[in-house]
This record gives sequence, structure tokens and C-alpha cells, in this order.
Amino acid sequence: MVLCALGALVASPEKLYLKLRVNELEIRTVNVTRYVTPLREGGSLPAIVEADDQFLYVLKFRGAGQGTKALIAEFIGCELARALGFKVPELVFATLDSSFGRIEGDEEIQDLLKASVGLNLGGHFLSGAITFDPVTNRLDPMTASKIVWLDSLLMNVDRTGRNTNMLMWHKELWLIDHGASLYFHHSWTDWQNGAKPFPNIKDHVLLPFASGLLEADAGLRNVLSAHMVREIVAAIPDDWLDNGSPFETHEEHRNAYMEFLLSRISQSELFVKEANDARKSLV
Repeated sequence: MVLCALGALVASPEKLYLKLRVNELEIRTVNVTRYVTPLREGGSLPAIVEADDQFLYVLKFRGAGQGTKALIAEFIGCELARALGFKVPELVFATLDSSFGRIEGDEEIQDLLKASVGLNLGGHFLSGAITFDPVTNRLDPMTASKIVWLDSLLMNVDRTGRNTNMLMWHKELWLIDHGASLYFHHSWTDWQNGAKPFPNIKDHVLLPFASGLLEADAGLRNVLSAHMVREIVAAIPDDWLDNGSPFETHEEHRNAYMEFLLSRISQSELFVKEANDARKSLV
């Protein structure tokens, strides 16, 4: 794992948890202590779990169908969204012990837990949050445009009318679930092409409302500096990069993500045009 410097032990009400500093990005590591309930809405069987800091998390499992690639996409997508000023649940690296699945009665869940021993990814559980509804929770055009811009950058296929992957919590919008982003990394075909088209943008739930894409592009593309992208990519744990990697080293693997993202950001006018063209057919 690329954990460049060990941080400090930080006091919580009952426990001490470890805060790990990865260059300038601080990610806490917690231990899963209790499996609460599965969230069967997703094909990867995420679950609500409790950790040793006494908080609840939505856990994404390394042993699920798309493996650690989904965790990498989730991590990169969430942290880029946070960097752009969106509200995103805190992410933690969550360690699952080998004994965890032994008493689970559901065989499917037991197999998932056994396959997920080690480091997984958790997002702070937003208790009481409700799913964003574009009809009742209307967004201003600039916010909608910024989200469409982000998802065009990430090539996120999973923010549609069927599954918005946005929540309303305390009357504020929160973005969740970016695991279906960066889908090129499942084959690593043509990954150097940051200008590759993203036809799925036509299905984005907010595209009809995104009338300010050019303005959003002018503001957002300058926020995501090479330094910021590098910090996020550097925080990807080493063993998440071992799953079907075509690269000889972890560093080469991280550089591939960074090069793709920076290339795509530098050519953002292309995916903005693509989104605007798709929007014209809807409105």
C-alpha cells in the first residue's frame, strides 16, 4: 500500500483509530467489527457494516464481481468529486478479518466475505438520507452542469434516471457510487486516448438540466491540477492494483490512471461538446 507516512492515533469516544496520511490526502483505516445488513440494490452486494470507530459505513467489497477495479473507480471518482467541491461521504480503507464470514448464514454473503479478506472501501453511512428525485429535487442549471461535467470526465455510466446515485441528506445533495466509472480499466484498451467518446452521457439523469456546461468547464478544468490528481491516484493501495494488471509495476499502473485523467481534463472541450450535442436531442 502506498502509505507514505504514518499519521497519528486519533481519539474517538471509545476507540483509537489510525489516520494514514498519503502525501497530502488523509484516509482513515478502520477495522470492520460487525456486518449489519446487505444492500441488495447493487449487483456487487455492498453492505452496511460497523467499524471499530463505532461508525456505520456502506462497504464495497474487493471480492465482488468487478473486484478491486470497482474500488479504484469508486475511490478516484469520490475524491475527484470532493476536490471539485461536491458533498461526498468520507471514504475509509476498511480491513476485513479472515474470521468474519464464518457465522454468516447466507452462503452468497459468506462467500463474498471470504473473498474480501483484507482492505476494502467504506463510505460513511448517511442515516436517513433519501434518494435524489429529479422531479421533486430540482437542481439549478450550474450544479447540474458541474455534475454532468464530472461524470463525463470519469465516464460514469451509472447516474441515470433508473439509478441516480445521488442522495438528499439534511436538505443537501450528496454524490455516491462512482464504481462504474473509468470502465476502460477492465480491459485497458486504448487507455492512452483521453479524448475517447462517451456515448452513455445521453442517459445522464441531469443532462436535460445542464444548460451551463461551457461555463462549468471553464471553472472546473482548472481546479483539477496535476498535483491534485497525482495525490489522489497515489493513495490507491498497492494490493488493489494487483488484480489483472497489464503493468509491470504499481507505479506504472498509477501513472496510467493519472495520464488518462490529465489527458481527458486537458481536452475537456471534447466531452463537453459531446454532452451538449446529446442534450440538444433531449430538449
